[in-house]
Amino acid sequence: MTDTPPAGGQPAAPTPEPSAGLPAAPAAAPEGPPARLWDRMRDDPQYAPEHLALEAVRRLGPEAAQWAARARSEHPGVSSDVLADQAARKFVNLARLSGAVSGAAGLPGAVLDVGVLAWTQARMVLHIAAAYDVDPLHSDRATDLLVLQRVHKVAESARLALGVAAGRERADALFGLGGQRPLGRVMLQLGVRLAQMAGVRAAKRLVAKIVPGAAIVLGTWANSSATKDLAERSRALYRRRGTAVPEPRRS
Repeated sequence: MTDTPPAGGQPAAPTPEPSAGLPAAPAAAPEGPPARLWDRMRDDPQYAPEHLALEAVRRLGPEAAQWAARARSEHPGVSSDVLADQAARKFVNLARLSGAVSGAAGLPGAVLDVGVLAWTQARMVLHIAAAYDVDPLHSDRATDLLVLQRVHKVAESARLALGVAAGRERADALFGLGGQRPLGRVMLQLGVRLAQMAGVRAAKRLVAKIVPGAAIVLGTWANSSATKDLAERSRALYRRRGTAVPEPRRS
């Protein structure tokens, strides 16, 4: 179907998308957590989501702030909603790709995949925060991440867990407290915690990675659905420019 030309026979000019011409959100392919963060999460899998949230604000917060500042500088009239929508679309698309990014089978591959997904989602949340002019480098964003991703139900428990994780991080740096535990048990605990953070049902996701052909299909759908839901919660939170995180939906 073609557009009906206006009077005079000239073809109608295409209507630009609201985000046309805006600086693209960074990353053309899924990027996973840095190696040192993987080491930290492996050594302390119980607090893996907290370690990821702390590192995401440190490492990804500046990127999100620079992206939003550049977009506003180049397009002074752009609205926060348009910026947030662009960031959400970008990272939902990346989340679809992260279901099979590791190329590895079995439990290790599933852990890598959900880690990449959780990192991609954290990146999206920080970009949405920056779109609404909420500081993505502030330590409160780590608290937001854990509640928005439903690792914790309320901000108070998230802050407490972040404090514990930060203390363990400092202790490990000083004294090297990483435990020597069976790798299989550590990987399973790490996978479950990261899957919880990424909004993917851990059992289905981990099993699907082992079943030939199921991982990519389930991974694409589950990753996209979970990330879209997270984007909606993030927009609702930061559109209000508040610091309180909405109550999680009851199942």
